[in-house]
Amino acid sequence: MSSSNWPMWEVFVRSSRGLSHVHAGSLHAPDATMALRNARDLYTRRNEGTSVWVVPSEAIASSDPDSKGGFFESPQGKSYRHATYYDKSEGVPHL
Repeated sequence: MSSSNWPMWEVFVRSSRGLSHVHAGSLHAPDATMALRNARDLYTRRNEGTSVWVVPSEAIASSDPDSKGGFFESPQGKSYRHATYYDKSEGVPHL
């Protein structure tokens, strides 16, 4: 398999313990092992990473940025998701 046919991998790096992994970039590699090694070399050169994830780009599903309005708007008729829907219980001091 030539490098032009290698799959694309998305790289996520966690910079220090307790923080979330953040998308650092993309790279081509023949397999997960090589993708991890290349991601380490490309995105953690100065020892800024404590953990690296690589995910095949084709395995990631995403929303369409052009359709964000309809996708992220709260659906009508789902007021039960908001605390204002529920009645306050009598005799419960912390609510």
